[in-house]
Amino acid sequence: MAEEKRKGLGRGLAALLGEDAETPVVVHAPPRGVRTLPIEHLKPGKFQPRRRMDDAPIQKLAKSIGAKGILQPILARKASDASDSYEIIAGERRWRAAQLAGLHEVPVVVKDLTDAEALEVALIENLQRQDLTPLEEAEGYKRLMEEFAHTQEKLAETVGKSRSHVANMMRLLALPEPVKDMLQSGELTAGHARALLTASDPVQLARLIASRGMSVREAERMAGAGVPKTAARKAPIKDADTRALESDLAAKLGLKVEIQHRGTQGGTLTVHYTMLEQLDDVIARLSRGAAAAKAGINPGAAGTSSPGAPSGKPPGRIAVTLRPVKPTGTG
Repeated sequence: MAEEKRKGLGRGLAALLGEDAETPVVVHAPPRGVRTLPIEHLKPGKFQPRRRMDDAPIQKLAKSIGAKGILQPILARKASDASDSYEIIAGERRWRAAQLAGLHEVPVVVKDLTDAEALEVALIENLQRQDLTPLEEAEGYKRLMEEFAHTQEKLAETVGKSRSHVANMMRLLALPEPVKDMLQSGELTAGHARALLTASDPVQLARLIASRGMSVREAERMAGAGVPKTAARKAPIKDADTRALESDLAAKLGLKVEIQHRGTQGGTLTVHYTMLEQLDDVIARLSRGAAAAKAGINPGAAGTSSPGAPSGKPPGRIAVTLRPVKPTGTG
């Protein structure tokens, strides 16, 4: 008997309603097991996998129900807190739309289901209708595994998906909350989200993907798909003297300065600018310094000295890399 019930869940709502999935259910000729209940006796189920319900589709469904009635009964089970109350397992949108349409009674199929079966059926119904976002689907799988001790193999068989599909969807739950919000809102697809799992900075890359409308393949290339986060090289720690010199130069130039010192191999000095005027100013300063060096003048002295006159420090040359700063916070 338990095996028959399990097979029924795997076949979806048609098995629970005792009918072929292709045969519509009409209110005026109800199938066996369908009863009519006052609409106020129903309440949303605690195992509803959908996190949000858009108003526009419900409004559209309400117009259809007002014209043709409810074509498929709501699936519910007895609520434990009241004798005349029923918890919706599948069909919450139909129930909400029926209220907007002004119906006082709705057709209901009442089944005796455990908590695990209630979640399974609610998840299956939404998957069959393709009503869940990737994140809602993943959270539904997680609940079945954590609360009802499902294995991935058992879960995949129950919902009619491959085990690899279940595993890949559940990996999305490891993403940072800002990325999951973008996935939930539809700014990112499941393919984009899977690529971000390997990114060193998934939040920044997610915003870039959304703002540029990147394809999944482009996102995978940028994220370095398949490369573990730990493979990214950490920036070397700078000593106090280097940081102090960076601070002094930044104060004099009014720009961000970075020094990468490599010991006997030399190093690089990077000056960041955000506007062309800043670049022009840096070039002008370097040009004045080079001209003064050729003339033997110390540009830092109070006055000028004749060529060849001794100065506090001999003039020298530096190699400078000038990089435009990309605007932050895109997307």
